[in-house]
Amino acid sequence: MIRVLIVDDQALIRGGFRALLEIEDDLEVVAEAANGEQAVALAVEHRPDVALVDIQMPVMDGIEATRLIAADERLSGVHVVILTNYGLDEYVFNALRAGACGFMVKDTEPADLLQGVRVAARGDALLSPAITRRLIGEYVTRRPAPAPEALGVLTNREREVTALVARGLSNDEIAAQMVISPTTAKTHVSRALTKLGARDRAQLVVLAYESGLVTPRRT
Repeated sequence: MIRVLIVDDQALIRGGFRALLEIEDDLEVVAEAANGEQAVALAVEHRPDVALVDIQMPVMDGIEATRLIAADERLSGVHVVILTNYGLDEYVFNALRAGACGFMVKDTEPADLLQGVRVAARGDALLSPAITRRLIGEYVTRRPAPAPEALGVLTNREREVTALVARGLSNDEIAAQMVISPTTAKTHVSRALTKLGARDRAQLVVLAYESGLVTPRRT
C-alpha cells in the first residue's frame, strides 16, 4: 500500500485528489494539509511514501516545506512531488533543488497522476525526458553556478552514468548504452548519489546541469 499526503491550501483540490487516489487498491491518503507547516508536521506523524505538495500556500510555502522534509533524516522515505498550475517555472526548479523528486501539473490526466504517484513511491524521478530537463537546463544557464567540488570525486564511469541519468535514461537503458549489466549501472548511480550527497535521481539531474557536466539541448 502506497501512503500519500496531500498538501494544498484549496479544500476542493485536496478533495479531488483524495477521491481519485482512494479508488485505487494500492493507494491510501493518510492525511491532508492546508499549508507547508502542517505538511511537515503530518509527514513526521504519518511517514507517507509520497507527499503531493502545492507550491504557493499561506503560512509556509511548498518549497520551504520540501526543504524541511528533505533535510529530516526521519523522513528519508518521503518522496515529495510538487504540484503546479503552470508547468516548470522558477518555483518548481527551486523545489527540485530543495529535494523534490519531481513535479506534476494539476490538470494532468488522472491515469498519469496515478502513475506518477507510483513512480515517485519507487524512488524514481518524475522528470520528463522531452520537456523537463530542457527547461531545467534553461534555468541553470540563466543562473550559472560553479561546478560542485564533490564532482571531482566521481570516477569516469560514475560521471558518464550521471550524465546519462540527466539525459533521462533508466538503469536498463544506461546498461545497454554502456554495455554493462543493469546491476552494475544501478551500483554506479548509487555511488554517484552518495558521493554527491544527492537525495535522489532528480537532484542528480539538477547537479549534472548546474555543474556543466550536461548542457541543455535546444530542441
